[in-house]
Amino acid sequence: MRIPITALILFVCIFSHAQQKDLTTQLYETYETYKEPLLQKRRIKHHELQPLIEQYKNHPKFKVAQVGKSIEGRSLSLISLGEGPTDVFLWSQMHGDEPTATQAIFDIFNFFKSDDFAVEKQEILANCTLHFLPMLNPDGAEVFQRRNRLGIDVNRDALRLQSPEGQTLKRVRDSLNADFGFNLHDQSTYYNAERTEKPATISYLAPAYNYEKDINEVRGNAMKVIVFMNKIIQKYAPGQVGRYNDDFEPRAFGDNIQKWGTSAILIESGGYHNDVEKQEIRKLNYVSILSAIYTIAKENYKDIALEEYEEIPENDRKLFDLKIANATYPLLGKNYIFDIGMNRLEVDKKDHNDFWYSSRILDQGDLSTYYGYETLDASGHTIVPGKVYPKLVNTLNDLAALDITSLLKSGYTYVRVENIPSSKLSSPFPIHIIGKRYKLPEFSIEIGLNPTFLLEKGGKITHAIINGFLIDLEADKKTNFKNAMIYR
Repeated sequence: MRIPITALILFVCIFSHAQQKDLTTQLYETYETYKEPLLQKRRIKHHELQPLIEQYKNHPKFKVAQVGKSIEGRSLSLISLGEGPTDVFLWSQMHGDEPTATQAIFDIFNFFKSDDFAVEKQEILANCTLHFLPMLNPDGAEVFQRRNRLGIDVNRDALRLQSPEGQTLKRVRDSLNADFGFNLHDQSTYYNAERTEKPATISYLAPAYNYEKDINEVRGNAMKVIVFMNKIIQKYAPGQVGRYNDDFEPRAFGDNIQKWGTSAILIESGGYHNDVEKQEIRKLNYVSILSAIYTIAKENYKDIALEEYEEIPENDRKLFDLKIANATYPLLGKNYIFDIGMNRLEVDKKDHNDFWYSSRILDQGDLSTYYGYETLDASGHTIVPGKVYPKLVNTLNDLAALDITSLLKSGYTYVRVENIPSSKLSSPFPIHIIGKRYKLPEFSIEIGLNPTFLLEKGGKITHAIINGFLIDLEADKKTNFKNAMIYR
């Protein structure tokens, strides 16, 4: 019996998609096997990458070439593998404080270095040549800042090419004339998928190459691959994908790389609940990028409908770390009910290897169209200021001996300490430390101030907000929060 050709094509497509789904699942489930153990935190430095890059110089699968130097003389390396006709170029960390994908790239190297997934890797490397330029802005990474040593945004240097980092990116792109380009970034953790409370854990963009936002084959291919990756992320972070506005930016590398004929795909790593160091998002980068490379090698992205790209919700920026809703705020003899949105802002320590939090109130009033990673409905609760514990404590060890939860329940949010080590930047306890002579300003809920107050209901203090962290004083478990402020 003859099988109709249409039925045969349908069978092949279904089988292909089933294979792809299985590969994605396997990549996710086996990730820890390939995760690079030397890279565990966001504040990675150029010198930490060099031993990892060095090992690939003598590996038969890889080619390593120095393709440039940063302003301060740090090397920029291109690591390539594969022999296929389709060139795929991936670069990361053109902004120094956006390292999530840099870590994922080294996980991907470990994947290709292994003997596993032999059939899939053979298909990739026979059809594609992969080129990776990790940490394009190592000087910015050294001090964990967005801009380079010149103080410019490398991603706005595609026309003038004043920075050696931008010159290197342009030169490598032109020499490869890559078919696909993955522009790998981190975005603010405060982006959410439009009109939802869910963070935009991953956001995408196929940049426009002109003001008219035309879609040619080059840009269309980028859109199709993005649709493919979106479906993968939806499996592990449902509803947590956003799409950037595609207004044309003539100075940006992504827009120009699209214009120069490389299908440019912007990937932005945002926020994920309880993932401060973005290790789960790193895993999602690893899975989605490898899966995208596989679909490029197989060319089955070509069957994806362009219309699906527009169905990805746009990015919005309406997330707070903590939102307190419907709280009663007494002011000048009257009670007002409003919401408070606050964010935990990171302050780098001197060596830029770690940070502490100095939180701020970002907005207050009607925040009903905003969301929080953590939200408390404080209906029926009244905001009350915290007090200073009346006894002077000699040292931090003496403070550690106190029952801090009991202090908070008694209304104390500040403790005077006589001997505060100069090396201490923040309180290692869920209560503020103040110097012997420090005078607290008059209490107020205002934008820009540190969010520290108590919530009272029925004459009982039920919650404490200390440096933008919520502590439920009625819960049985103790708080893990250990970063209040020090006021000397």
